[in-house]
Order: sequence, then structure tokens, then C-alpha cells
Amino acid sequence: MISSLLAQAWTAPTIDWHAIAPELVLVAGINLVLLIDLWLDEAKKWAMATLTGFVMLGAVIPVVTLAVLGGDVRDAIFDGRYVVDEYALILKALFLLVGYVVVLLSQNELEEGGYYQGEYYVLLLVSVLGMVMMASSRDLLSVFVALELLSIPAYMMAAWRKRDVKSNEAGVKYYLLGVFASGVLLYGMSFLYGTTGSTKLTEIGVALSGELSAMQVLAVVFVVAGFAFKISAVPFHTWAPDTYEGAPTPVTAFLSVASKSAGFVALLTVLYLGLYGADEVHGPLIWVMAALTMTVGNMVALRQTNIVRMLAYSSVSQGGFILMPLAAMGTGAAESALRAVVIYLLIYAFSNLGAFAVIIAVARKTRSGEITSFGGLISYAPALGVMMTIFLASLAGIPPLGIWIAKLQAFKSLIDAGSTSAYVLALIAAVNTVIAAGYYMRVLRQIWMSPAPDGDTSPITPPAPIWLALGITAGGTVVLGILPGLVLRFADLPDLTGALGL
Repeated sequence: MISSLLAQAWTAPTIDWHAIAPELVLVAGINLVLLIDLWLDEAKKWAMATLTGFVMLGAVIPVVTLAVLGGDVRDAIFDGRYVVDEYALILKALFLLVGYVVVLLSQNELEEGGYYQGEYYVLLLVSVLGMVMMASSRDLLSVFVALELLSIPAYMMAAWRKRDVKSNEAGVKYYLLGVFASGVLLYGMSFLYGTTGSTKLTEIGVALSGELSAMQVLAVVFVVAGFAFKISAVPFHTWAPDTYEGAPTPVTAFLSVASKSAGFVALLTVLYLGLYGADEVHGPLIWVMAALTMTVGNMVALRQTNIVRMLAYSSVSQGGFILMPLAAMGTGAAESALRAVVIYLLIYAFSNLGAFAVIIAVARKTRSGEITSFGGLISYAPALGVMMTIFLASLAGIPPLGIWIAKLQAFKSLIDAGSTSAYVLALIAAVNTVIAAGYYMRVLRQIWMSPAPDGDTSPITPPAPIWLALGITAGGTVVLGILPGLVLRFADLPDLTGALGL
């Protein structure tokens, strides 16, 4: 009997190494970047950006091979607590592509600013690793570990300009509020485990399918509040504007796209697999947060004179639009809502990253973040002016650029729900779409109609990495807007929809 127990205890778990190859590539890359950085002279530190970029692209290769080979849901990994399916692969590819673009945006700023490069890229890779893990996590423990793995490096990256008081303030605010939100989230997760007896999301979903106890209701509220901070939803958004303004601009781009997307992925997975039966609790919460987030974000963005703060509040508002379909997921529109959120995350990444890439390029000349510093941009940097027009028009939802199809899918999910509350939220979103156009057009007016500040019309020559980043983001924004079928095909997400029997 003892030998039999020992044999069972030492039985190796079945692991599909191909399925977790992207994570393994990132782990190897983290150690490689850290090791090589120790041996490089200061004059050769530029190689760290190139190496990090290759690591990101290297991790994409197994994602592509997994997608091409296809097959059934790989739910055998760790007893179904870590799943690699189409849903996970789409999001892994998104996070790796965003990470690569952020490397391109960071390279020259780190080199010219005299900042530590090896350590920065190690933290960036660790954060992206957390995001890639989040896409496959189907257990409360793995979700929380992935969330902290992506968040803790971001706290340090936000304060990377250590000689800048605003950057220090950004890192401290982000850290303090992030730790508080993590505590709230973990408290709610502990209640879920205590009342259901499991940390596996599908098992929690079954346990919550009946009448909820008072402690389970409290658990759902705490979990939703914890995730609301990660996605900067109102009223948990107060950290975002100061952090976005004070952090280095490439880090701001990373936080506004990758970190926010990872938070939404975590919320999406937990809601659909674990808390679907508690929609009478989280449905009204998310409805209120969606309405407040898009409205408050837009109203405050209208008053901003700094373009980074404007995009910070714009990012808050866009989060409200992404939340919007989730408010109706319990009224028969679950599949439509899931499709809308994933499509919005994919397209939003291109447009927002592109806008920050233009800001970085223009700020190299103007040394200003004011909206007026973009005056006359079309006259002395026409390529940048046209690209910024594309990105801002996309964020405003103007066809045929990028986000219009994402907004259309979000509105469609509310119409599919067919409830009065869904129609009211759709009306609020329509009004906010018009309001948002106001501050985007204010920037475009500066670009196309105002004179250059101080009459300086000398051309801007961004470095090659920034041009490459602009090419990737502009191409994605235009192509996905004109050919929306390329992204709409990602509506087939078998793990989540299959788990719900949709």
C-alpha cells in the first residue's frame, strides 16, 4: 500500500510542452536578457532592445504553430486549470505584439535618457509573461498570480524616470492603489473558495448556479471591484491620469493598452466561467460602472490641455465602452457580448499605441505634452499628421477606421440583449460617442488648422524603431477597419462559449 501511495505521489503530471511553449520562450528570454546585460559594456546596451524584440517575436512562433495545427481544447493541462485554445491564442498574440511595439517605442528614450536598459526590458518581459499566462488561466490562483506578475513590474516601470518627481509620484500612486485593489480582489476570491470549496472557475460556476448566500454576494462584489481598479473603471480610476502623465510615455502606452487589456481578459474569464450564475449581482454593478466610466472619462477629457492626460481619460472612457457588453451578458446576449469585448481589445490596441507613438515622435522636437504643441503638424511633418488623424479618428469611431466595427459590435450586443436597461445603456453610449468626438477633433484642429508653435517648421525625423511602430499600428488600424472580417472571425471562442453551452 505504501509503495502504491508513493507511486501515485510521484506520478508526473501530463504536460503539453508545445501548448506552453510561448511561456517557456519568455522565461528563457528573461534569463537571457538578464545574463547578457551583466556582461555588456555600457556602450553596447542598445543590444538589449534588439534582443528583447527577438524574444517577443520568438514567443509568437509557437502561438502561430498552435493556431495552425488547431485541434480540440487542450484542457488536460493541470487538470483544466490552464487552457490553451483559440481564445487564449488570440490574446497571447495580442499581448506579444503590443510588447514588441512597446520595445520599439522604448529603445531611443532609454538610450537618450541614460536610463537602465537591461532591467527595464527584464521587467517588461516579466509583465508580458504575466499577460500571456492570464490568457490561459482558468483557476482563481493562476488568475491572481498572473495578475500580480503583470502588475508588480509595471509599478516599477511607471517610476523609471527616477530623476523626475512626477514619475516617482506616478509609481507610488500606482503601487499603493494597486496593492489595495489586490487585497480587495484576494479577499473576494477567498470568500469564493470558502463558499464553493474550489478555486477552479468552472467548478465555481456550477456551485453558484443556484441561490446565492450573503457571503457569495459579497465575494462577487469584492472580485468585481478588484478587477475594476485594473481596468481603471470609475470610481476606481483615480490612479490612471497621474500615473499616465508621470510615467515614461512608452510605459504609459503599455499601461493603457496591454495592462488594461489583461485586466479585461481576467474579468472576462472570471465572469463567464466562474460568476455567470451570479449575473443578478454583477450585472447591475457593471451597468453602473460602464455608464459612469464612459461619461466621467469623456467629460473630464474635454477639459484637458495636456495630450497625455487627455488620452488617459480617453482610455478610461474607452474602458466604459468595453465594459458595456458585459452589462448585458446575463440577458441572453452572452455570446454577442464576448465577441464584442475581444474584438474591441484587439482593435483598440493598434489605435491607442499608434497615438502614443506619434506623441513620442513629436515630443522629441517640441519637448512638450501640451495639445497646442501639435499646431501645424501637417505642414512640417505630414506623415505624422496623417497618422495621428487616422488614430484619433479611429478612437472616435469614425468609419472605416478600426474601432468603428468594435463599437458597432458593442452596440449590437446591447440590442441583442433586448432589455430596457440595455437600451438605456446604448443611448448613454451613443451620447458619449458624440462627446468623445469633441476632444479628438480639438487635437485634429490643432494639427490641420493652427500654426506651428513659435513658428518652428523644421521637419521631424523620428528614429527607425518609431517608424516601424507607426507602420505596424497604422497598418492594423486601417486594415482592420476596411476589412473587419479579419477580426470578426475571432468570434469562435470555443472554451468560454463551450463551457456555457452557447
